[in-house]
Amino acid sequence: MRVALLTREFPPEVYGGAGVHVGELADALAGRVEVAVHCFGGPRPSPLVAGNYEPWGEISARAGTDPLGSALEVMAVDLAMVAGIGAVDVAHSHTWYANLAGHLAKVARGVSHVATVHSLEPLRPWKAEQLGGGYQLSRWCEQIALEHADAVIAVSQAMADDLLACYPKVAPERVEVIHNGVDARRWQPNRGSDVLERYGVDASRPLVTFVGRITRQKGLAYLLDAAPLIDPAAQLVLCTGAADTAALAAETKRRIAELDGRPGGVVWIQAMLSPEEVAQLHSRAAAFVCPSIYEPFGLVNVEAMACGAPVVASAIGGIPEIVLDGETGLLVELSLREDGQPTDPVGFAAALAEAINALVRDPARVAAMGRAARRRVEEHFSWSAVADKTVALYERVNAGRTRGSLVRPDAEP
Repeated sequence: MRVALLTREFPPEVYGGAGVHVGELADALAGRVEVAVHCFGGPRPSPLVAGNYEPWGEISARAGTDPLGSALEVMAVDLAMVAGIGAVDVAHSHTWYANLAGHLAKVARGVSHVATVHSLEPLRPWKAEQLGGGYQLSRWCEQIALEHADAVIAVSQAMADDLLACYPKVAPERVEVIHNGVDARRWQPNRGSDVLERYGVDASRPLVTFVGRITRQKGLAYLLDAAPLIDPAAQLVLCTGAADTAALAAETKRRIAELDGRPGGVVWIQAMLSPEEVAQLHSRAAAFVCPSIYEPFGLVNVEAMACGAPVVASAIGGIPEIVLDGETGLLVELSLREDGQPTDPVGFAAALAEAINALVRDPARVAAMGRAARRRVEEHFSWSAVADKTVALYERVNAGRTRGSLVRPDAEP
C-alpha cells in the first residue's frame, strides 16, 4: 500500500505536538507500508520525504505583511502538494494546514483521504488575533476536508466528541480514536546535569517546569499568575518557543520580568530544545505543568511522564485520558467561557499553585507518581501500537470506501 503523509511540520522543522506525531508515525509506518512524506518548507534529511513545498510569487510576498496572506500561503502550498503527490492509495493529512491538500487529492486523483485532527479550528477563536480574516479560511479548509474525508482519526475520545459537535455532517462511524504515541527510548529518565548547568537551572531545588509554544492555547499566562503562590523553595523553569504574535511576545516578556524577584527564581529558556535536552528538565521536575485551555491530546504530557515527571494539568480535552488524577499527576478543574477563556482565571491560577505545591512539598509522592507515569507510557502509548491501528484503518478504508459517504445528508448545514 502506498501512503502519502501530508503535513506542514516534519523534523527537524517542528514547533508543536503535531510535527512530533508525524515524524514518529512516518518512521513507525515505514516498515508496514510504502510511505512518502510531503511537507511544507525546505528539504529535509529524511529519506521518507518525497516532496517539500513553498508558496510562490505574490502570495509568498504578502504572507509576511498581511494576516490573510498567511492563510492564502497555506492554501497555495496545498495546491502544490496535490500536484506533487503522484500515484498513491491513501493521502493522510494532518491539521488544517494540509487537510485541503488531502481533500483535493481525493477529488482530483481518486485516492482515499484519511485526516488526523490534532485540534479543531472552531475551538481556537483566539487565532483570529493572529490570522485576521485568514482564520475564516482556515476554518473552511478544515471543514470541507473533514466532512468529505473517508476516515477521520481523532487523537483522543474528547477530540472525537468535539469533532462531531463542531461538524455534525461527519458520520460517527467514520471517526476512529487512535491516541498519540511517544518514543519511550528517546523520552526516558535522564539524571544528567549539563543542560541544567548550561541554562542556570538549580538542580538542588524542586523544579516546576513548562515546555511549549507561547500561544493562548497553552495557558502560560495562568502559570505566570500562579507563580507568586508557588512554594518559594521551587524554581520555575519555562522553556518556550516563538510567540504567535509580537504583542503576545511582549506581554509574556513583561510578565516574566515582573517575576524577577521571586524567591525561588525563574529560568526562562527561549528556545525549543532537543528531546534529549528537554528530557533532562523533565527528569528533575517535581511537577511538569500543562495549564492549557485547549488540548485535544497533550503529547507533551506523555513525554514528561515518560521521563518520570508527575504532571499538573488542566482537566480538559484529552488530558484526563493521559494523566490519571492522583496516580500519575494532579488534574485541575477548568471551566471555559464561550470565547475559550477561563470563567475564573484567578481561581484557576490559585488551583494550579495548590496542586503544584502539593507535589513540591512531598518528594516521596513525586517519586511514586513518576514511577507510575513511566509505567503508563510504556503500557499505553507506544508508536508500534499506533502504527498497527493506523494501517488497519487504511486497509478498511481502501477495502470498502464510498466516496463522500462521510457527509450525512440528514445533518443541518
